[in-house]
Amino acid sequence: KLTDLVKVGQIIGDTDAFIGAPIHSSVSGKVTKIDEIIGTDGNPIKAVEITTDKLQEIDESVKVPEVTDLQSFAAAIRASGLVGLGGAGYPTHVKLMPKNLDEVTTLLVNGAECEPYITADNRAMLEDTDDIVEGIKLVKKYMNLSTVIIGIEDNKPQAIAKLQAAVADIEGASVKALKAQYPQGGEKVLIYECTGKIVPEGKLPSDVGCVVMNVSSIAFVAKYMRTGMPLITKRLTVDGDAIAEPKNVEVAIGTSFSDVIDFCGGFKTEPKKIIMGGPMMGFAVPTINYPVLKNNNAILAFSAAKAAEAEKPETPCIRCARCVNACPFSLMPAAIEKAYKAGNVDALKALKVNLCMECGCCAYVCPAKRNLVAVNRLAKKMIVERSK
Repeated sequence: KLTDLVKVGQIIGDTDAFIGAPIHSSVSGKVTKIDEIIGTDGNPIKAVEITTDKLQEIDESVKVPEVTDLQSFAAAIRASGLVGLGGAGYPTHVKLMPKNLDEVTTLLVNGAECEPYITADNRAMLEDTDDIVEGIKLVKKYMNLSTVIIGIEDNKPQAIAKLQAAVADIEGASVKALKAQYPQGGEKVLIYECTGKIVPEGKLPSDVGCVVMNVSSIAFVAKYMRTGMPLITKRLTVDGDAIAEPKNVEVAIGTSFSDVIDFCGGFKTEPKKIIMGGPMMGFAVPTINYPVLKNNNAILAFSAAKAAEAEKPETPCIRCARCVNACPFSLMPAAIEKAYKAGNVDALKALKVNLCMECGCCAYVCPAKRNLVAVNRLAKKMIVERSK
């Protein structure tokens, strides 16, 4: 509550929901405001503002967890607040406890990082190699997995070579060089490219015997088991033609974009658009004072000239089918748009809009600049609302 004094690593928010994770303070100081901000999905979310005392005192609750089996391992990961750090933000402990655990045999470590500009995971593979290896060993041990595949795009030869050498002594572990092609890092795409398995509509990776974790997530598992410090920092890429000094930085979660950008030399030109995440799947933020979130892997700032390339007005669809050819799952975005505007839920289901991972390929190649990704997102919500 207001005026409470908090320390680093102290829980400041939690939920009883299974698919959820606690939030920990990344600084020590005083709670000066409890408010709401607009989340990346457009819905309001509660936010706690803490004015730091700059002492960074560690909370007494921070201690190395005791882990003896999968149950206690998953409980420790939940307590750490870990969610998917590649951008999806899905609670990691849920992945560790699939209903069909006996059928899950393979850990896929996602090192593809295929969106333009973003290089934070590449730095993790080069700088946190030992933690990635230790994290792999822990997940493999407690989930009793036989196979580990680290998928890395082939435009990252240093990371491939370093991890190949690092996992050489882990039985069943290998590194797979993937074609450098967006959206190679998409979960279902990665599973297919690494194993040849197809995740059916409405199913999870565990249904085809896989668990997928981002390289930064797997590295954090090792760090947490060694130190007991929950998830309070995030490595992210700061880039774009409006940023004076583009770089990768590790920042306290909750830090405002403005402070991060100031650390990177500020703006060299007036920004027209600031994006949380990559240019394909990221979200434009409403204010430069937006906080860094757990699943925030980049801050991109673009000038008016650069932003204008993606803000051209819509024109009528010319039925060229470029969107179909670009879709990783061969969906039909133009037909989905038509069905959505007609409110035809049965057609949306038949067109399998729920398979869409919102990668943005369709909108990117569309010569008419149709807002196809936004329509697909709304179409999926329409199906859910009608089903209620």
